[in-house]
Amino acid sequence: MLQTLPDLRGFARFLTRDPAAADDLVQDTIVRALASQEQFQQGTVLKAWLFTIHRNAFYEQTRRRSREQEIMLDIEQDMQPSTAAPSRQNARDAVQDLGELLWKLPDLLREALILVGAQELSYEDAARVCDVPAGTMRARVSRARAQLAELATENTEPPETDCEKNIT
Repeated sequence: MLQTLPDLRGFARFLTRDPAAADDLVQDTIVRALASQEQFQQGTVLKAWLFTIHRNAFYEQTRRRSREQEIMLDIEQDMQPSTAAPSRQNARDAVQDLGELLWKLPDLLREALILVGAQELSYEDAARVCDVPAGTMRARVSRARAQLAELATENTEPPETDCEKNIT
């Protein structure tokens, strides 16, 4: 179980976007796993079982905070975000850009890509974590990669001017 802690923390950081919340989520996962260790089936993948607990704990916490999030969204909608176009990116910003692009993916696709790509789970193990068929997980990862490539292309193209919009 100790060997999976770095992977759990990494996945938690992608889910929560907050190091402190990620640590809390990992701690909650370990506590839940220890409390229900008799439910672990020998011969199955411990990492997948822990990630399932981890994911379920995250979604449970998210549901509990749903009202708070609704209020925060209302406040954010009242504020006008800056729509300034980003300047040309340099090589150091590429990693940050990838992180931003990942957050533009739908939750299910981002989750699938992180489990299979970053956490190196097999499609079958990632499918068990998400409680879906392996084929669904393969499709999600494929769509996530395609959307990520499309988003990356959009970010590198110069913005269209008003004149160009009127011509097309």
